[in-house]
Amino acid sequence: MPNTTYTLFQFSADPWNARFEDAEKLQAFKVEEDPNLIMRITREASWAQRNPQVMGPSNSYFYFGPSRVQGYLVYGNSPPQSMRNARRQKRENSTSRYFTAQNGKEFKWRVTPQRLECIDSKGGTVALWETSQLRDEFHARLTVKQSALAIITELVTTLTLNRIALSLNW
Repeated sequence: MPNTTYTLFQFSADPWNARFEDAEKLQAFKVEEDPNLIMRITREASWAQRNPQVMGPSNSYFYFGPSRVQGYLVYGNSPPQSMRNARRQKRENSTSRYFTAQNGKEFKWRVTPQRLECIDSKGGTVALWETSQLRDEFHARLTVKQSALAIITELVTTLTLNRIALSLNW
């Protein structure tokens, strides 16, 4: 497995509305909420075309219930799944949250307010999100291993979902 990593910089601390750019300032993802409590995460085609390992859906959608309670999410045209299922907890009091990617593989996010680490079933880190230093112009940095680019939309989606869960105390 190549050790090449890709870094996306998150602009905006707001998990509901943000953008991710690469080192060349090319927008990779946009996160935006509309007034009907539907949130869309869009992977930018121009960024994906520059990275041939990028696969999977180009969009995901969050459908929240009243007062932003957990609802469901949809990847592209796939069937809906519950938000709860996309951030399963295996042990009580654990801060880790699990999700199953569309390729059938299970991943775990270790969740803290300033750092989220995504780990594959073999225990290897495939993505790391960390808040930035005050001097940085961006809010956070998402570093993704080349091997995880195939599920990049799912990583950004579940990262965003976990950040929203932290902000809403789900």
